[in-house]
Amino acid sequence: MGGMSEQDVVRELQHLRRQINHHNSRYHQYDAPEIPDADYDRLLSRLEALEAQHPELISADSPTQRVGDKPLSTFVQVQHELPMMSLAKVFSEQELLDFEKRVQKRLDSDAAIHYSCEPKIDGIAVSLLYENGLLIRGATRGDGLSGEDITHNVRTVRDIPLSLPTQEECGLALPSRLEVRGEIYLSRSGFARVNADARKKGDAKVFVNPRNAAAGTLRQLDPQVAATRPLRMFVYSTGIVSDDIPWPGSLSEIFLNLRRWGFQVNPEQARVRGFRACLDYCQALLAKRAELDYEIDGAVIKVDDLRLQQELGSNARTPRWAMAYKFPAEEMSTVVRDVEFQVGRTGTITPVARLEPVFVGGVTVSNATLHNMAEIARLGLHIGDRVIVRRAGDVIPKIVSVITQTDNSLIDEEPGAKDSRNSELQAIKMPANCPACHSPVEKDGDILYRCSGDLICPAQRKESLRHFCTRSAMDIEGLGEKLIEQLVDQNMLHDVADIYALSKQQLLTLERMGDKSADNLLTAIEKSKTTTLARFLYALGIREVGEATALALATHFGSLEAIMQADEAAMLQVSDIGPVVAAHLLAFFANADNLQVMARLRAAGVHWTEHQAMQQSSALQGQVYVLTGTLQLMTRDEAKARLQALGAKVSGSVSTKTDCVVAGPGAGSKLDKAEELGIKVIDEEQFLRLLQELE
Repeated sequence: MGGMSEQDVVRELQHLRRQINHHNSRYHQYDAPEIPDADYDRLLSRLEALEAQHPELISADSPTQRVGDKPLSTFVQVQHELPMMSLAKVFSEQELLDFEKRVQKRLDSDAAIHYSCEPKIDGIAVSLLYENGLLIRGATRGDGLSGEDITHNVRTVRDIPLSLPTQEECGLALPSRLEVRGEIYLSRSGFARVNADARKKGDAKVFVNPRNAAAGTLRQLDPQVAATRPLRMFVYSTGIVSDDIPWPGSLSEIFLNLRRWGFQVNPEQARVRGFRACLDYCQALLAKRAELDYEIDGAVIKVDDLRLQQELGSNARTPRWAMAYKFPAEEMSTVVRDVEFQVGRTGTITPVARLEPVFVGGVTVSNATLHNMAEIARLGLHIGDRVIVRRAGDVIPKIVSVITQTDNSLIDEEPGAKDSRNSELQAIKMPANCPACHSPVEKDGDILYRCSGDLICPAQRKESLRHFCTRSAMDIEGLGEKLIEQLVDQNMLHDVADIYALSKQQLLTLERMGDKSADNLLTAIEKSKTTTLARFLYALGIREVGEATALALATHFGSLEAIMQADEAAMLQVSDIGPVVAAHLLAFFANADNLQVMARLRAAGVHWTEHQAMQQSSALQGQVYVLTGTLQLMTRDEAKARLQALGAKVSGSVSTKTDCVVAGPGAGSKLDKAEELGIKVIDEEQFLRLLQELE
């Protein structure tokens, strides 16, 4: 600011005041803030610093001379008998130490001060007035001098007593007039329920955050709306108190009284001594921030002794005996520089925003997931937009909203600078080809997009390999996730066909792979070459082709060639296959890269017994069979296929709907349940006779 002319200073002051007044109005009157609290704090800090250098230019209507904004005209205004002041803020250990030094200097004492510490709830400050133990008025803080009468809504908050207990009931004398101050908030779980209910009812608008939800609820004219929302309240002080009874000498003692009168005092509230204990409290609270069921943005530290509070007094906006120690902001604004598309392990393509780096939630954030194209449309997001980014705890950074307000809403721009929405913005479009393998991108349902590369896409490589080796697929024992990670990372596996080209020499170069382990793995790979058509189809990882669908395809067509040559009409003749699965099958077998991998697998010796397609029968139509134990003369999959060919349904559990249980040696709980329910049980020999009769 050094070197600025008086004209420059005046112009900058006007610009800052206009910005702050605008954002005060959005925050306090309309419950629709356009920028994060941290950005607002930066604006206010700039204004305070400039006015400190030029006190002769401070105006009576400057935002530094009042707490908030005027109340809405639709509510009755309430004058606060004792102003509801804001709190000054500190952001570092040194600033907190400076606060204590200022307190000690004003008190002319080096003695360690006792402080009352509590979380700074991100809610709505309110005043509750009781006369002769009855709640007669509830009001918002408003501009600190006057607020809005919200009595009709505070009566619906379960934490707020409508009447206070008498001395006979609680053993504590009650002043005839008592003003209690606190923060009304919506818990995280309550916020989730409110939005879930809104979505169930088909409401187009859901709340952005708990603070907005609480503010919007308190400003409802109809108390029945407030009654449906789970608002809560923590009290943090008292205001006007009549002098007809003795009053405690410290804030900590006041909290004890408030608890006995039925108010909720934050369980994290604590009395500590000295700067170091205050800092320890703040750090411990920050560590548990993510675990709390309510949102906080810092800790409030107050001199505990009321006599010392009186001696310290206040300045124009804030008490000198209290301070808010702000935590790293969970929301900040920044600019979207680009959007890239990442391919997940299962082929899902996800847009990721590349951001101008910003410090939020305790870390520097340069990326934020955008989930899908529907989320981009909902946000109305373009490359070049200024956005609000949120990161709470260890949660992945998320873009909450786009800042679209065009009149002086930017944080670091000079007066008259063009808003980012008015600069060149770029639309965000899903690429036509996979960023990893250049295969065509396909839409999957209403929202998702996927790569069609399947077997050859490097982004999906590890997942397709892991799936290929599982017990239900090719059953390659010993080739698990960790070993696959090593093989891929060392460029030994590029697709599933490479498994059958692995040599012992290659395997011995791997971490923790000995001579015997290598031999065992090669034996398992060789054994897996002999399989069934159903297992092979399932192992390919074709989208939405699970074990049952693979078995149905093998049973219906009988050979891989017949499946590959089938058109949509033929696919739809297979039980349990609809248009979506048929489309996935056709796309998979139309991909030349997939066909090449399958050809390499068969050239490597992967084979199965070809057979004539089983003719479908209705002999067991509608009947439910359960297979349990070990079958000696056929595999479980073969038995399942033959039952399905006869029209039966094969279930994995026994119930009252089960018609028959086929039990081999080792049958356990399923056999016990069948006998308990009186269900027919047959052994493998009887099962084979049944098949011979019906097939």
